[in-house]
Amino acid sequence: MKSKREQFRRYLEKSGVLDTLTSILVALYEEPEKPNNALDFIKLQLGAAGPEPADAEALRMELADLQQKCNLLMKENEELRNKLMQFETSPAEGDGE
Repeated sequence: MKSKREQFRRYLEKSGVLDTLTSILVALYEEPEKPNNALDFIKLQLGAAGPEPADAEALRMELADLQQKCNLLMKENEELRNKLMQFETSPAEGDGE
């Protein structure tokens, strides 16, 4: 039982969990005005306090829309580059020679 505990402790140490939790707890200790909810403070420090589900859905929809616009613009860019290359490689008209 003790070796499993020791293995788990080494795992947490190796992955940086212990350092992260220690620094968060130190930040909480050094906080001049202690938050009402220490758990919320820890979650916020860990980045777990993400957007509300409605906000997350709106962000997903916006992301999909922007990805679609990006794809269209990339396609248009490629088409315009091809047209430009045609003009650059075709002989100039009206040279008189």
